[in-house]
Amino acid sequence: MKLNQIRGKPKARHARKRVGRGTGSGLGKTSGRGHKGAKSRSGFAIGGFEGGQMPIYRRMPQRGFTNHNRRHWREVTLGRIQRAVDAKALDLSGVIDADAMRQAGLFRKAGDGVRVIQGGGELSAKLNLSVSGISAGARAKVESLGGEVSLLPDAQGERSRARREKRVAKKADKKANKQASAKNAETTPAPETSAPKTPAAGGAESDAPVASA
Repeated sequence: MKLNQIRGKPKARHARKRVGRGTGSGLGKTSGRGHKGAKSRSGFAIGGFEGGQMPIYRRMPQRGFTNHNRRHWREVTLGRIQRAVDAKALDLSGVIDADAMRQAGLFRKAGDGVRVIQGGGELSAKLNLSVSGISAGARAKVESLGGEVSLLPDAQGERSRARREKRVAKKADKKANKQASAKNAETTPAPETSAPKTPAAGGAESDAPVASA
């Protein structure tokens, strides 16, 4: 067998459709696109249009939503921290924070904060961590070896919590004011209606009550 004799299976490869090569091919002149219109021009795409019926992207139900204010945590396992300690990339004499982990090569960007999780290997070193978050298992493992864990204040979370509490308080005040207005309307007596004035002789109005028939 020679390289120039190697062939694929019959009908495994199909010839490319050649358009615009004469009317005898059936795909000449307008190349099967027809006359005029956007579909006959290059660079036109339907883009999900289905002839007027409800397109598939509108027939399908929506599930959930995308939170544009979500935060991106940088997760680091205890096993990776231990390997960095073994490689002398982390100094156990000081506090291990996001900057120390970045300089040790555990990640390039800290994102919105560092979160330590359990896994990736066994931890044997005594750590003094200062991170944005840590799982319950990782905290228990660090503290069981005599280490310490300090969590950084969550500024964005505090702002969100303050905004939420402000909305709740505003809603409660609005409800209380509405109830007070309704209560005052019930206790306030209705104003008395005065008798209509009748015109006296000479065209002047008189305050005398009208006698009933």
